Amino acid sequence: MILDRVAAAPISWAVCEVPGWGHQMEPERVLAEMEALGLRATELGPEGFLPATHAHELLREHGLAVIAGFVPAVLHVASRLDRELWAVRSAAEVLAGLGGEVLVLAASSGRSGYDRRERIDRDAWRVLTEGMGRAVQLADEHGLRLAVHPHQGTVIERPEDVDELLRSTRADLCLDTGHVAIGGGDPLELARAAADRVVHVHLKDVDLRLAERVAAGEVGYRDAVKEGLYRPLGDGDLDVIAIVRALEEAGYGGWYVLEHDEVLDREPPEGAGPIQVVRRSLAYLERAWEEVAAARDG
Repeated sequence: MILDRVAAAPISWAVCEVPGWGHQMEPERVLAEMEALGLRATELGPEGFLPATHAHELLREHGLAVIAGFVPAVLHVASRLDRELWAVRSAAEVLAGLGGEVLVLAASSGRSGYDRRERIDRDAWRVLTEGMGRAVQLADEHGLRLAVHPHQGTVIERPEDVDELLRSTRADLCLDTGHVAIGGGDPLELARAAADRVVHVHLKDVDLRLAERVAAGEVGYRDAVKEGLYRPLGDGDLDVIAIVRALEEAGYGGWYVLEHDEVLDREPPEGAGPIQVVRRSLAYLERAWEEVAAARDG
């Protein structure tokens, strides 16, 4: 069953860790809409999204399991490394306590938001390599897999950054189809070349013309998201079916997380807004899954 391996993410409901991102929907409505779509699992969302006092009860009420959590951390600056890894440890404790499986780590530039691209030198890469090694160990100690998330506006976003990460660390990957494309990579090629390191997947479809403008610095990331950088699965320029097929043929058995980053100005009417986009993506993925299964079994 497709729903056994498909999860949601609060960012699809415009819930984001970036200050000033936009209107933030309340967890009760977000989780209720995930449940209404038949989804059974979600990522954790940014710190504070799920209330610490009754997160377990809220998740149980809506029949949802937490399977992963996204954590940005600055790991390339030696003077910040211990403090940042302490925050990673804290996030791992929360995630493990909720039954999570994968700690999704983005190598933050240290800036607020994801509008600016960042380049680091060899010395910073050496610090980053050390930091990643320690982060992997922290995840291991909490029974979690560490999946590094190549991400626009972080220090790991371009194909050469991903290559260096895979060469110099034992960290695994979160394959985010959208961010890989925005960074100038080919998510299908990465799925084929590094399938043995992919332990978590964020499925996005992308308007590649707008992605090119983000990459060129002509439009900021948040503004591009608001303009429609991400499309419902099947409506953009990526071959989502080929990506899923490549992963399945390589033996990938992890989660596919529907991610459609949103920016909202206000609370949407009941039954409208993000739930409609996620519903379309889920319907597309169900059809794609049938096609992938038929090709695999035939």
